[in-house]
Order: sequence, then structure tokens, then C-alpha cells
Amino acid sequence: MPCAGGVVHDAAGRLLLVRRGRQPGRGLWSLPGGRCEPGETAAAAAVREVREETGLEVTAGAVVGRVERPGLDGTVYVIDDVACTVAGGELAPGDDADEVRWVDGAELARLPLTDGLVDALTGWDVLPR
Repeated sequence: MPCAGGVVHDAAGRLLLVRRGRQPGRGLWSLPGGRCEPGETAAAAAVREVREETGLEVTAGAVVGRVERPGLDGTVYVIDDVACTVAGGELAPGDDADEVRWVDGAELARLPLTDGLVDALTGWDVLPR
């Protein structure tokens, strides 16, 4: 199942995360993202998902990495994570996000995160500062 996520940093280098309101990963913190719609590119899906889950308008850059994660009923999610830059909007949880916030490195280490998130962010060199 093709999916996309947004890797968004603010001017201070903090990373945008959402606390998932639905399975898989309900209650855990992750990048904003979700399933690509038919015919939708990863970049377009990342922009849409960031807007729906966080209220922020972003522009998409390059894909920074890809992960595969198990989903419900044997589904495998193939997630392309896309670097994004904030262009506007107001930060507020929406869609399937229970909470949204900017996190620095210290806070990232304290949050309950989706499996493999820190390893992926580290490998792609996109950890918050």
C-alpha cells in the first residue's frame, strides 16, 4: 500500500510530529502522513496529509527516505517520506491526529514513538536539532 509522510522542520530545527488517533500506531508519535490516493504522487500525498493532520500548508521537496511497515490484516505500507517546508496555516490537530507539536531532540527521546522512527530519521540525517 503506497503511503507518504512529511518531514517538516521549523526555523529552530524542531521536527513536526503527530500523535496518531487511529490504528496502526494509535497513541504513538510519528511523522504526519497516510495513504496515497490513486494516481497521487508521494509529494502530493505528503502535502495533503500534512495539511489534513496539522493544519499547516507545506511545499514538498525531495523524498528523504523510504520505509516499509506492517499494517492491519497483513497489509504492508510502503512509505515515502518527503522533505517539506512550511508555507502557511495554523498548527492544530486534525483528521486522524489526536495531537500535533514541534519537538526538539530531547523531547523526541522522551515520546512514545512508532517503531523504527528514530532509526529512519537518523539514517536520513533529518533528526530535530
